[in-house]
Order: sequence, then C-alpha cells, then structure tokens
Amino acid sequence: MIDRSKISLLIALVVAFFISRHSNQIDPYYFDIILSIGINVILAVSLNLVNGYTGQFSLGHAGFMAVGAYTAAAITTFASGPVLPLFHGLGPFFANTIFFALALFIGGLAAAAAGLIVGIPSLRLKGDYLAIVTLGFNTIIVVVIQNVEAVGAARGFSVASGYTNFFWTYALAAITVYVVLNLVNSTYGRGFLTVRDDEIAAEAMGINTTKYKVLAFALAAFFAGIGGGLYAHFKQYIHPEGFTFLRSFDFVVMVILGGMGSTPGVIIAAVLLTILPEWLRGVAHYQWLPAWLQHIAANRMILYSLLLIVLMLTRPQGLFGGTTPARREKRA
Repeated sequence: MIDRSKISLLIALVVAFFISRHSNQIDPYYFDIILSIGINVILAVSLNLVNGYTGQFSLGHAGFMAVGAYTAAAITTFASGPVLPLFHGLGPFFANTIFFALALFIGGLAAAAAGLIVGIPSLRLKGDYLAIVTLGFNTIIVVVIQNVEAVGAARGFSVASGYTNFFWTYALAAITVYVVLNLVNSTYGRGFLTVRDDEIAAEAMGINTTKYKVLAFALAAFFAGIGGGLYAHFKQYIHPEGFTFLRSFDFVVMVILGGMGSTPGVIIAAVLLTILPEWLRGVAHYQWLPAWLQHIAANRMILYSLLLIVLMLTRPQGLFGGTTPARREKRA
C-alpha cells in the first residue's frame, strides 16, 4: 500500500530543492518574508503538539527556540575551524551541509534537553499553573543568555555564516509537519489525544499521562530548537530580546487562530500572521484611512488583541478547529 504521507514529504523536499536553485532571483524583501513563514510554521506546528494535541498550555516556546538558536550559532561560529576540515574530502558543499545539519541537530537536542528539564518536574501541573511555569522558564533563559559573555550577553551575538536558505527552511518545515501528523495519527500518538480529551479517564485506564506530556514537550522543544537554529543562520544576528514572552505569544496566537489540534489550520495561521504585519506596514501609511485605523495597522499587538477577542467571541475553537477526527467524535 502506498504511504501518501511519505510521498507528500518527498514531493515537498524535491520542490523545495528546485525552488532553492532559483531563490537568488527573488526580491530580498520578499525572500525574507518567505523564509520567516517557513520558520514560523516549524515553531507553530511544534507548539500545536503541546497546546493543541496534548491539551497543555505552554508560554515558553521562544525559550526553547533561543536554546536552539544560540547552541547552533555557537557551534557554527566557534567550531567551524576544527570540524569543517574533517569533511573537506567530500567537497565544500557537502562539508558545509553536514556541518550545518549537525549544528541544527545538536541545537535541537539542547532544546529538547531543556524541554525535559522544565517538563519532568512541571508537567504534573495543569492549565494556568503550567503556563506560569513555562513563562518563568522563558524568562530564565533570556536572563541567562544576557549574562553569558561567550555568546555576546546583552550585546547580542553575530553568527558567522548564513547557512539558512529556502531548501533548509522548507525541507525542515515539511519534516516537522510530517513527524507531527504521523505521530498523532499513530497508535502511540493517540495517547496525546487521550490526555487532551480526558486526563482523569486516561489515568484511570492505566495510561501514564505524565510520560505522554513530557514526550510531547520534549519533541516540540526539539523542533523549536531547530527552528531557532534556522532563524539564527537566517538573520545572522540574534539578541536575547528577540526570544521574550512576546515571541512566545506570537506562536500561541498562531495555534489559537488556526485551531488547536488542527495542523493545516495552524500552518495557514502561521502564513497569515507572518504576512499580515508586513502588509500593515503599507496600510499604516494610507492617508485616506482614519487616524485610528492607521494606528491599529501600525501596531500589530493591538490587531492581535482585537483578532483574539473577535475570534473567542465568534469561534472559540479557532478558524479551523474542531476538524480533527478525535474532535468530530467528541462533538458527535
């Protein structure tokens, strides 16, 4: 039987490769937005595994992103001298490819380790309590980075090489979506949905809910770390203030707007909420608009707040929520 998900992943990788061959013909401004969309898809889809499919509420996703970003950036900046020569026999292209892949993988592992550190003791908590713990973890990470001189501390950190391109970004975005969808649709992954739908009943049936929550947390942190590594080598300059609570809030908005537990919806929301602020840059200068509309357009946080208010009043499950099999069964 043909595995459609694997074929879709292969097609996505091939398309990303061919588009990346001609990415130098894309206007730099639009190319910046395109890469930002791919990175945000990785972060939003991975957060949806925790907030949407497992039913937890994390506000510290940017902290895991920061761990991956700084770890990968430190490796490519400080370890290129002793490590790259080991792969020179393969040629410059493959040497750089393997080196960057290792840096991203190690950055993802570092973020996953951070996810385990915060997840094991705190995921016995629920709801608001868990949100406060993850928010505190995010703040701790930012403060620690601000005091580590090796990575620039409060001055920020300049990344030596801009390895991130169209292929890396969208290939890893496709892999993230593939892993998350196949995991939650597997027999093992049904444990995540069980924890979300009724944790008490799951525990009564002998399901170790803490194990599933920690696994979801660690896996989401791993992909957040990879997204952070891509971000660091895309911007080539990272600063602790770029990974604060507000950045985590951006990803939470994408998950809520798209529909918690709906991967296609979260992807669409990530695309819309990445493009929208850039589109509003031009709208804010339309002189024919009333002054109050120009002010709203110029401040995306006000717009996010208004969107959330309208969304919660009109469609609490999100724009694309309530469409997963588990939710249809529950609603029926």
